[in-house]
Amino acid sequence: MSNTTAADEATSFADLDLRPELLQALSALGYEEPTPIQQHSIPALLTGKDVLGQAATGTGKTAAFALPVLHNLPEGDRGRNPVALVLTPTRELAVQVAQAFHRYGKDLGARVLPVYGGQPIGRQLQALNRGVDIVIATPGRAIDHIGRGTLRLSEIKTVVLDEADEMLDMGFAEEIEQILTEVPSDRQTVLFSATMPHRVDGLVKRHLTDPIRIEIARKPVSDQDQPKVRQSAFMVSRPHKAAALGRVLDVEAPTAAIVFCRTREEVDELTEAMNGRGYRAEALHGGMSQEHRDRVMNRLRAATVDLLIATDVAARGLDIDQLTHVINYNVPSAPEAYVHRVGRVGRAGREGVAITLVEPREHRQLKNIERVTKQKINVDRLPTIADLRARRLDLTRASLEEMLLGGGLDEFRVVVETLADEYDVMDVALAAVKLAHEVSGPVADEEEIPAARPPREREGGGAVRDSSGPRKPRPTTVGMGKIYLGVGRSVGIRPQDLVGAITGESPLRGKDIGAIEITDKFSLVEVPEGSVEDVMNALRRTEIRGRKPVVRRDRGGSSTGAGFGGAERRRPPKKR
Repeated sequence: MSNTTAADEATSFADLDLRPELLQALSALGYEEPTPIQQHSIPALLTGKDVLGQAATGTGKTAAFALPVLHNLPEGDRGRNPVALVLTPTRELAVQVAQAFHRYGKDLGARVLPVYGGQPIGRQLQALNRGVDIVIATPGRAIDHIGRGTLRLSEIKTVVLDEADEMLDMGFAEEIEQILTEVPSDRQTVLFSATMPHRVDGLVKRHLTDPIRIEIARKPVSDQDQPKVRQSAFMVSRPHKAAALGRVLDVEAPTAAIVFCRTREEVDELTEAMNGRGYRAEALHGGMSQEHRDRVMNRLRAATVDLLIATDVAARGLDIDQLTHVINYNVPSAPEAYVHRVGRVGRAGREGVAITLVEPREHRQLKNIERVTKQKINVDRLPTIADLRARRLDLTRASLEEMLLGGGLDEFRVVVETLADEYDVMDVALAAVKLAHEVSGPVADEEEIPAARPPREREGGGAVRDSSGPRKPRPTTVGMGKIYLGVGRSVGIRPQDLVGAITGESPLRGKDIGAIEITDKFSLVEVPEGSVEDVMNALRRTEIRGRKPVVRRDRGGSSTGAGFGGAERRRPPKKR
């Protein structure tokens, strides 16, 4: 196995000998330079050799394998069968990877299909029948389609195992082994993993041929590099991020702030959104001339701009004395980037604030930053409308106090004295405070931003139990109904089989499913009470592991098929 360690040299995507259509798409998306994993993986993959990449989540691995796969797509008619298969541990990641392939490969006419449980299988069957170039699948649904004969692997040239350690942690070893035996033996195999435990190493030895190993070694983060600032994070879903940023800025009221984004496109869109909310925001990215860059920086230093929205590349070398806040609009791709950004505030003994907006899928990246920097980043509750109103009242009070201390109020005394002849002085003061407060901006048009949480489970739903010994019945979760299925461990039933059957044939998603109980002869699954009948009807129309199970609502309490009697608990795989 040959080894490559990431270096610090800067390079452009044009230096990687990619097709012009891909370079055009990357430029349009605003990507300015490849990350270390992309710098080293793309040339290696273009040679056709197997590649083993070890790098933390969020370091740009998707583009590292997507761009070579798209580069190698045949020109002209590409037939019906896929030439590349990407396996991911979760449906969320499958969708994310598919979207990336679509964005990069649009000028190549790439036909990309995500295949996962929770989406009507009929739609997937139609797309596969029409013909696809690249399939991105969760292992369980891939096996389902292979068994049906609808996912044909005879022309596969490249197989990618994305986040292999996660897939093995979730119990997909058997499915991965089966899939890798079905694809042609002369295919290119690519494996990316954040960690390299023994099980992943065994997978590499069995299925990769003399792979090029690419390991992105982290630079040690020294104590003097540690940011001396207040650090916090807010979890928010992608559709609500711009509103959440506005809410955080309203509450924090920074003197000057930099908001870091990943791409030029994101910078431009967010700048427009923030200006629409009344902020004096300016964009800064590599697509701008030096003259424009200097003009933006002069405005910021002159305090005619209070919000700079920038990419990492454009913000290099900036030193802004009045900067009080750094905000990561996305979790940085590497801990070193986080430290570098946050280090821009809190200099020379001044106080600073670093805030990160975290999408649920980025939760592991944030934990990784905590582990490397050895600093706790509290994930706080997003400020509510009530918090915002309280904060604005505080700012109004502070402004009035500053005015009182500053003096120079005598010219307004006649107004107060005149009004005091007709009104109580307290009422006059209240009216003045209200007037000053309204000038700072009402919040009548604000709406609450929905709370977001990190994924509780991956491919499946709630707690999983694999049962064989005596136990007391477990009460059904409030708001959930329990379904009995007359198949169990004796015919090889596993939690992912049940989750796949439910999400594949009903509108429910994995996160909607509650506790799962598996015994030798039967299984019990909790689903939302209002969906019990629909799920039972769907399950009666399908097969699980080649069997049509008896399906009914659980009556509870019986040791021969109802309730959680006869249960021996098996905890789900420990999440890292």
